[in-house]
Amino acid sequence: QVQLVESGGGLVQPGGSLRLSCAASGFTFSNAVMRWYRQAPGKERELVAYISPGGASTTYADSVKGRFTISRDNAKNTVYLQMNSLKPEDTAVYYCNARSIYWGQGTQVTVSS
Repeated sequence: QVQLVESGGGLVQPGGSLRLSCAASGFTFSNAVMRWYRQAPGKERELVAYISPGGASTTYADSVKGRFTISRDNAKNTVYLQMNSLKPEDTAVYYCNARSIYWGQGTQVTVSS
C-alpha cells in the first residue's frame, strides 16, 4: 500500500533552518507529482510547494518564495523541503502529498524563541 512518511520537523528559533523529508513507497515515485502542504492551528491547509516528476519544475507559495526549496531524489523515493529564514508564521503541521490523493501523517514545525 501507499506510504508517505515525513520526518525532520521540530522546534527552531526564528531565522533558523530545517529540512523536511518524505519517504515514499507503494507507487511509482518517479512518475508522481509531489507537493508539500501545511496547516496552522485554526487555519485551512495550504499548498507550500510543488515539484514535477523529474524535478525540473517547481512552484512555491508567495509566503515562502526565496526561503523554501523543494527537491527530490527519485533514486531514494524521497522528496525534501529545505526551509531557511524561518518565521513564527511558518509554524504548522507540514504534510507530504503525492498525486493529489495520497497524504503523509504530517510533521510538526514550530518556530519560536
